[in-house]
Amino acid sequence: MAEILPLTALRPERFDRPDILKQLNAASRRLAELKGVAASMPNQGILISTLGLQEAKDSSAIENIVTTHDELFREAAFPDVAGSAAAKEVAHYRQALRTGFEAVLDSGLLTNNHILQIQAELERNRAGFRRLPGTVLKGEGGRVVHTPPQDAAVVEKLMADIERFINDDALFDADPLVKMALIHHQFESIHPFYDGNGRTGRIINVLYLVKQGLLDIPVLYLSRHIVRTKADYYRLLQEVRDNDAWEDWVRYMLTAVEHTAAEGIATIQAIKVLLMDYKHRIRAGHRFYSQDLVNNLFSYPYTKIEFIQHDLKVSRLTATKYLEALTKTGFLHKRKVGRSNYYINLPLYRILTGEALSAEQE
Repeated sequence: MAEILPLTALRPERFDRPDILKQLNAASRRLAELKGVAASMPNQGILISTLGLQEAKDSSAIENIVTTHDELFREAAFPDVAGSAAAKEVAHYRQALRTGFEAVLDSGLLTNNHILQIQAELERNRAGFRRLPGTVLKGEGGRVVHTPPQDAAVVEKLMADIERFINDDALFDADPLVKMALIHHQFESIHPFYDGNGRTGRIINVLYLVKQGLLDIPVLYLSRHIVRTKADYYRLLQEVRDNDAWEDWVRYMLTAVEHTAAEGIATIQAIKVLLMDYKHRIRAGHRFYSQDLVNNLFSYPYTKIEFIQHDLKVSRLTATKYLEALTKTGFLHKRKVGRSNYYINLPLYRILTGEALSAEQE
């Protein structure tokens, strides 16, 4: 087992290569554009709700926790109704992301206590950092490719090092995007938890960018890119451990930032256009129009009577009338789960998923 050294043992100047600097410039430009486009949304909370669900699905899929968009959106609307175990795990991811985001906003830091809270939300336990040996990472055919630190004291020391690296900018003179790539690799190699390391690590990525001021809200979600390039992701993780190939890893992560930011920009712009279209047409066609109503329809791909009641502070009867009227005029698509109805914003669903509902769902 190769010893894992603190990240400060690396030399920052090794990342001042022309190919890395070129990719860093492209990633930084796209990320700044994403931040600006997100800020142009009338209500950024809509993006946290909707894009957070998409990231939860994709990040969980990397760990072979697979659910459909329909299952996921129904779980968000009806958490108490028996659904798939995978959909419930994905819902836990979204809550963990929210927990971490609120902690970073409140403190301006991303500490080990915050990371422990994130993992506890994911796994619904408080096992904390690993204290027992035996954890290994396996590749194809069950072959052991990496043995993380086995001693609890070493795990705690390395996590204390990574906490300082995250929160003390003076420790390492490199761009935050480069540092994000290094933090992610280090965290995954330490593998500090019994379970949930991959998903926790991907939440740390976006929260670090929020902490550094590169984003206002957590809307850069790298998981979809990682899903598409899963073989490269794991190969390059291992190349660092085997051959000290940090530069290749950093370039991969910077490329992921560039591509993901570009997709995020397109998604947010499409949501914004649709939101304005709904706003103008509902205002023209329904006397009960309000901005809170439009925000509701875009915060929940699948909304329901109780959501309208809560957000608009209206009675159940009034909420039902609103939703039925919007269904009749084509803004929503009504479906049933058990004895309850839910209402789908179909154009928003298509933007978020890139797909249409199946015939059974329609």
